[in-house]
Amino acid sequence: QVQVVESGGGLVHPGGSLTLSCAASGRRSAPFLMAWYRQPPGKARELVAAQTTVGGPNYADSVKGRFTISRDTAKMTIDLQMNNLKSEDTAMYYCHINDPFWGVSWGQGTQVTVSA
Repeated sequence: QVQVVESGGGLVHPGGSLTLSCAASGRRSAPFLMAWYRQPPGKARELVAAQTTVGGPNYADSVKGRFTISRDTAKMTIDLQMNNLKSEDTAMYYCHINDPFWGVSWGQGTQVTVSA
C-alpha cells in the first residue's frame, strides 16, 4: 500500500523559515518523481519544486532562491526548506509522487501560514 505523509507545516512570521518533510512508503525502490505542490486559498494547485531520481531539482520562479528541496532516494524522502517566507507563500502544501510502479499519489497536505 502506497503512503505519502507530510509533516512540518505551521504558522510563521514573514521573513521566517520552515521545513516540510515528506516520506513515501509501500514500494522497494524510490519513486521516479517526488515533488511539492501548494494550493493557496481560492486558487489552483501549483508546482513548487520537483526532482526525479536522475535529474537535479526544478523550482517555480516564485520560490527560486528562497526554497530548497533535499531528496534522499534511499530513504524515499523529500524535504522542502523554505526561507524568507512571504504572505503569498500561505497555502496547503502537498507532497506528490509519480512513478510507473508507485502510480500517482498525493499526501494529505500540511498547512503553511505566513502572517505577522
